[in-house]
Amino acid sequence: MLRILIIGCGDIGLRIARQLQGRARLYALSRSPDSRARLRAAGITPIAGDLDDRHSLKRLAGLADWVLHLAPPPGEGTGDPRTVRLLAALGRGSLPRALAYISTTGVYGDCAGAWVPETRPARPHNARAKRRVAAERVLRGWGRAHGVRVAILRAPGIYAAGRLPGERVRRGLPALLPEEDIYTNHIHADDLARLCVTALLRGRANRLYNAVDDSGHKMGDWFDLVADHLGLPRPPRLPRAEVEAAVTPAMRSFLSESRRLSNRRIKDELRFRLRYPTVQAGLAAI
Repeated sequence: MLRILIIGCGDIGLRIARQLQGRARLYALSRSPDSRARLRAAGITPIAGDLDDRHSLKRLAGLADWVLHLAPPPGEGTGDPRTVRLLAALGRGSLPRALAYISTTGVYGDCAGAWVPETRPARPHNARAKRRVAAERVLRGWGRAHGVRVAILRAPGIYAAGRLPGERVRRGLPALLPEEDIYTNHIHADDLARLCVTALLRGRANRLYNAVDDSGHKMGDWFDLVADHLGLPRPPRLPRAEVEAAVTPAMRSFLSESRRLSNRRIKDELRFRLRYPTVQAGLAAI
């Protein structure tokens, strides 16, 4: 039976595990006894270890045929030492045949609302996205050097039941006026989990994929849809200066970047069909 190792097995990893039950032997790296109990309950064999401790990763060598790398970089610094440690551990044994990594669409930076294919150069504006670019480069270089088929999925805002900006809408925080608003991108968590498996199966070597749905809404329109879904008042629309004064620094950084991501490559190359092609369809299913 195929052996699959999940690194960073949170919500998306557990959704992947539900898809693959009975079709593969599943392993996941785990830092704590509580998470190991959760993994066992999901039919996953936990492997004790921590990406911040290279000595704890020895058991990963030669363990898996496929690897799903879902763990984020550290919260500071310019690179991703966690990915470096993971690849060093995998390199101590027989190498996996394929690896899929979830990155972020934030690597493109601000695109002024333009449509963005995967061929557009990464120009990250914030430290978080710069660390993701560093991880992508390390992974693609490792894949080329060792003949491992690496697929990079650049994911946007992930939503599902329990993953909606409901608290923000309940608090009545403002959104931008339509003429000042930015474009955002989304994907339902179930579609992203399915896409991870598809990328392992069909992804081309060292290939980038925009893991987005067809929506391409402006941010304020997204908040309106969530408010309607939850039966709450729609957020007020205010000028940019007033909105930026009312929201967190993290949200202000999102307000500085506008882009619409093309998903043609996942459809044409991976033959992937979205279960929830729009956020309206995804919200209706929640």
